Amino acid sequence: MTNIAIVTGASSGLGAKIVQQLAEGAFGPLDQIWSVSRRAERTSPRVRPFALDLTDPVSFDVLERSLSEAPGARVALLVNNAGFGTFGDFADMPAADNANMVRLLMLAPVELTYRTLPYMAAGSRILNVASVAAFMPQPGLATYSAAKRFVLDFSRALDAELGSVGIHVTALCPKFMRTGFLDHAGADDVAADMAGLTGFEDVERVARLALGAAREGRALCIPSADMRAFYVAAKLLPYPLVLNLERALMNLGEMRGSKRVP
Repeated sequence: MTNIAIVTGASSGLGAKIVQQLAEGAFGPLDQIWSVSRRAERTSPRVRPFALDLTDPVSFDVLERSLSEAPGARVALLVNNAGFGTFGDFADMPAADNANMVRLLMLAPVELTYRTLPYMAAGSRILNVASVAAFMPQPGLATYSAAKRFVLDFSRALDAELGSVGIHVTALCPKFMRTGFLDHAGADDVAADMAGLTGFEDVERVARLALGAAREGRALCIPSADMRAFYVAAKLLPYPLVLNLERALMNLGEMRGSKRVP
């Protein structure tokens, strides 16, 4: 049997940290770690790189065929992490950006989960990277937050379906992290607003907590305490009230930030 972990978006940021921690034994014994990204490179003898663009349907065929060719392949862990976000009003977004966000954030996890499930067994785990943006609709991140809500709901429903056979699905909901995700147009202003409101997550800590939650079979992992409180508030309070509160806190953060500028 060949125990395999598959990590998408593995070349930088959270994905790279997850691959590193898997190689160090954070999820237990693994024979291979499949690192999937547009610019894949081998970082450990057990890491098998796949240079694939997951907005291209052919990518899923490549991974499924590779699993069928691996002797006694068992997918111990699937990490659906690949993603990007474009910031700003929906009407101002290039059509291709919105379409590719939907393909990468929603279709790719569905396809990869479906293709890998036949190679899973009791004890296998799926870790889907959602976001705190999934907790409520986010103006300026309309497509992104809706897609991450899909990931959250898909993960929790799938965990309920598969739990009886010993396969569990964890939805990870971190805050913004200092990664390549924020390199896209318009990200600076949004990142500054969010940093003023919530601060940034530590990528290494998020990776460690996420793998721990997946290993334990927990359905939801929200790494920061303040966002756990936000999750509860977003479920209990009317959306307009939570949105106005969020905006007020962001404006307060901007005012404080401006006072520090000479």
